[in-house]
Amino acid sequence: MNLYPWQQNEWQQLQNYIQQNRVPQALLINGALGIGKQHLAEQFAYALLCEHPKNGGFSCGECSSCLLLKADTHPDFMDIKPEEIGKNITIAQIRNLMEKLSLKPQFERYRVVLIHPADALNNAAANAFLKYLEEPTERTILILVTHRMNKLPATIKSRCQKFTMAMPEKSLVLQWLSQKTANSEIVLNLAQGSPLLAQKYATDEHLTQRRDCFGEFLAVANQKNHPVIIAEKWLKLPEATLLFWISSWVIDLMRYRHQSSPKNLYHADFKRELSELSSRVNPLKLYEFYDLLLQSRQRIETQINKQVLWEEILIAWAILNRS
Repeated sequence: MNLYPWQQNEWQQLQNYIQQNRVPQALLINGALGIGKQHLAEQFAYALLCEHPKNGGFSCGECSSCLLLKADTHPDFMDIKPEEIGKNITIAQIRNLMEKLSLKPQFERYRVVLIHPADALNNAAANAFLKYLEEPTERTILILVTHRMNKLPATIKSRCQKFTMAMPEKSLVLQWLSQKTANSEIVLNLAQGSPLLAQKYATDEHLTQRRDCFGEFLAVANQKNHPVIIAEKWLKLPEATLLFWISSWVIDLMRYRHQSSPKNLYHADFKRELSELSSRVNPLKLYEFYDLLLQSRQRIETQINKQVLWEEILIAWAILNRS
């Protein structure tokens, strides 16, 4: 597998660890969601396990270790992740890992454990894993991947060497994206610069869903639909994505309040509607509404009734457009 074009510098840093024989026993790879952290971590793991690395440090794909990796049967590679999407990594998984790590590696090179996302470790699992971090076994490399560093216990972070991936350059990502979609600029803005999220957003379904929701948002503003009816429809949509759409529509409206032809809009394809809407909203009320959206970002991760949350947002939006 090849690296993404924006990962060359990070790859060279990882190769320096190998060349200088200074591979950290615990490496914490962090950075924004959707920039390819897991992909980079996997390539590094394969390079550590490969018996005959190629120029540039990449795994050869042909030695016995590489063939075992392809077959998902390498005894010295452990891939730890939630058993179900959205669930935690459990203490049972960590205990099972500890049993395997109590034995010696079967090959002469490294043994590699990849944990992703590391912030999915529940409290019990994190405590059990911490005990191993304090006394790691021979030739074992731990690679943790996360986009939510704040969710990791400080005791785990302090025992890892941190490796931060920066957001890639926009021009480089746009060149890569343009080969995959005609809407590269729009989807990259929606993804806040994250190339893999932008690739995901490039689907017709995602863009259609966004346009439909924007139409419903306008309908509430124009009193052509009821906030409660739209709130019920929005229950079926991913909360974080929808909340970002609303927030970014409001940010674009703010930009139109300050500039007649603003640049760097999140939703450049909605220029006409945004310009018209911005001319009639009260800017102070708009900032108050944005504060409500910021509060909702925190509340959305709690057990709050999502129907009530969307109703509150949409009713506030309706009132704003009547003032």
